[in-house]
This record gives sequence, structure tokens and C-alpha cells, in this order.
Amino acid sequence: MSLSSTYTANSSPVSVAVMLSASSPPITSLLLYPKACKFGQSKSNSKRIFSLRASSSLPVYDTKLKAEYTPWLIVGLGNPGTKYYGTRHNIGFEMIDHIARTTDISMNTVQSKGLVGIGAVGEVPILLVKPQTYMNFSGESVGPLAAYYQVPLRHILMIYDDMGLPNGVLRLQPKGGHSHHNGLKNVTEHLNGCRSFPRLSIGIGNPPGSMDMKAFLLQKFSRSERKQIDAGMEQGVDAVKTLVEYGFNDTISRFNLGQKYKFHTI
Repeated sequence: MSLSSTYTANSSPVSVAVMLSASSPPITSLLLYPKACKFGQSKSNSKRIFSLRASSSLPVYDTKLKAEYTPWLIVGLGNPGTKYYGTRHNIGFEMIDHIARTTDISMNTVQSKGLVGIGAVGEVPILLVKPQTYMNFSGESVGPLAAYYQVPLRHILMIYDDMGLPNGVLRLQPKGGHSHHNGLKNVTEHLNGCRSFPRLSIGIGNPPGSMDMKAFLLQKFSRSERKQIDAGMEQGVDAVKTLVEYGFNDTISRFNLGQKYKFHTI
């Protein structure tokens, strides 16, 4: 996998003006936000690095004002390198790749220890990220990116593997714990212990018999498991797009319900 540090603008037609800058040095230290967990809500006079404004999609009664769409930081957890490609523990990376393909976003920027792609879903700006720190240190990439782009906690979506769900079953929640997932735990630590960020968990099932958990996580899916995973990720991409544009609405609730019973037979 080639990692390029040069950003190439997305050329897809979006009826908005995008202001982007990657020239400032990335932040590499732990975030120094107050414990109130109000990420991205500071009213400082610092330059907005990643903003996107729309002129006609929402009713604006004062013609001097423009509707502003808050960006999303969408992060898939995994391990870099071909050794881990296609393994259960790297399903977060796979989901980011799926989202990137369907939104025509190029993952061609390296910033804050992460492989980054910038684009939009509809008129909402998104930042796709695959941390290159290895799973257990993912927060070293997520924390600085959240601070640099001033993304509020409620718009930081984490995507990761979950042994607590059957293989191919997904769940989209507005907040939660780390579920003993070391990558998610490290991200939480770098967000000052705040857990009120959305997460999309992708079920990979449990190790069979007495199989070692680490060996199970680093194992690739069987043919039948891969079929379930691929179908689930297609459904997950649609759910993520819905979340970005409309938030946690009835469609997301139906998505979760459908996922819960997708393999149940009468």
C-alpha cells in the first residue's frame, strides 16, 4: 500500500465551496480539552481548517447567512500492512475502503499518523481515516485529527470489529463503552475518557472451541463468513450515509432492528 503525503482534491461535483488546508503541522500530543467532553465546540478565533457551506439546500431567512454543515470524522480501526489485510481485526479498515469507493474519495493523504481521505456525502463534508499506528494506539491518530479539524464528539464515528455480535451483523449506536476492544479503548483515552461518540460495530463472532482469541482476530474469514461480511458492509455503507446526512433517525433504528434479526428464521 502506497502512502502519499500529497493531497489531491476530490473532483466530484458538489454544489458547495470547500475550504481545506493540510499545510499546518499535525498535532501529535494528547488532546488538552476540558473534561466536559465538548470537542470541536470552542469559539476560538483560529482558522477553520475543514468547513463546508451550502447556499441553497436549506431554507435561510437571512440572505446574508449560509447554512453550515458540521464535518464528520469517520474512522475505521485496524492494523497497517499486507500481513493483516482481510483479517477479522481489520474489518474497520475494510469498511472505510467501501465508503471511499462509493463516495469517490481518494485515501491519499497522510496526517497525524493516519491515512486520510477528504470528501463529502451529499453536501456534508467527511474525513475518512485509517490510523497507521497499529490497533492498540489508534487514539494517537484520532485525537489529534479531531482537534485539528475541530470535529465535535457527536460527529466522530468509530468503526470496528465486535466479537459480541454474530458474524456479519452490524450495530450503529450514538455512544457506548469500549467493550474490551483495545483500539476503541485507546481512542477513548485520547478523547479525555469521553464515550459519547457514535460507533458502528461489525460482528465477527466468537473463536470456536478453545481457539486463542488473538489467533482468531488475525485469521481471515471463511468463504461463507466472507459472504456475510460483504453483504453486511454494503448495508453498513448505506447506514453511514444516512447517519451523516440525517443523524440518528427512524431509518437507523430500522437498520439496527433488521440487523439484529437478519439471520433469524421462522
